[in-house]
Amino acid sequence: MGKIEVNRERCKACGLCIFVCPKKLIVFSENPNSQGFYPVEPSPDGECTGCALCAEVCPDVVIEVWR
Repeated sequence: MGKIEVNRERCKACGLCIFVCPKKLIVFSENPNSQGFYPVEPSPDGECTGCALCAEVCPDVVIEVWR
């Protein structure tokens, strides 16, 4: 099982990670960061496989995946 960590303050909410996640475990937050973006966050539903596709596609390198 993997664990997704997102640096909320650096996330610009492009949504690429949401698109590539095979389990659809990443969602937009309901709360904006200090820049006014609604960053992504791991969904409480489901189980991350640790594939790290989300981290690979992130243009701002704000996602880390731990296995």
